[in-house]
Amino acid sequence: MNQLIISAATEGEANPLMPNLWEMGVTLVGFAILMFIVVKFVVPMFEKTFAARAEAIEGGIAKAEKAQAEASAALEEYKQQLTDARAEANRIREEARAEGAQILADLKEKATAESARITAQAHAAIQSERQAAVVSLRSEVGTLATTLAGRIVGESLNDDARAARVVDRFLADLENQNAGAAK
Repeated sequence: MNQLIISAATEGEANPLMPNLWEMGVTLVGFAILMFIVVKFVVPMFEKTFAARAEAIEGGIAKAEKAQAEASAALEEYKQQLTDARAEANRIREEARAEGAQILADLKEKATAESARITAQAHAAIQSERQAAVVSLRSEVGTLATTLAGRIVGESLNDDARAARVVDRFLADLENQNAGAAK
């Protein structure tokens, strides 16, 4: 059987291991046409799409970098404004404290002046009331002293001049006794 196969192969029939030249030629022509179409039409479209995507990505990166730079600049400006606002707030707070201290000092000064005025008025009122009380007491003491002296002496001291002398002498003696006791 092996012999048969070998003899059939050598007799002019086509060797199954050897390719057919027409088939190879048609395949090569088809491959070349397909390769031409791919190189001429498909690859440029892929290149164009790739370039557009690359450009979009690079543009996006550039835009992102630009936006990042703008955001950084805005952040720095915001930080500067925040620092300025804090400094302004501290300055206003210090001015308010100083103004409050000044107002408090003014109010204390006014209160002290008002207190001194009220104290002076009270002293003046007390002094005038004391004078009025002294005058009133002198007249009452004088009347009582005249009545008492009249009862002691046994005669009436209705004479005003005599009564005034007796009252003055009595008050002078009373003041002398008070002055001696105070020493």
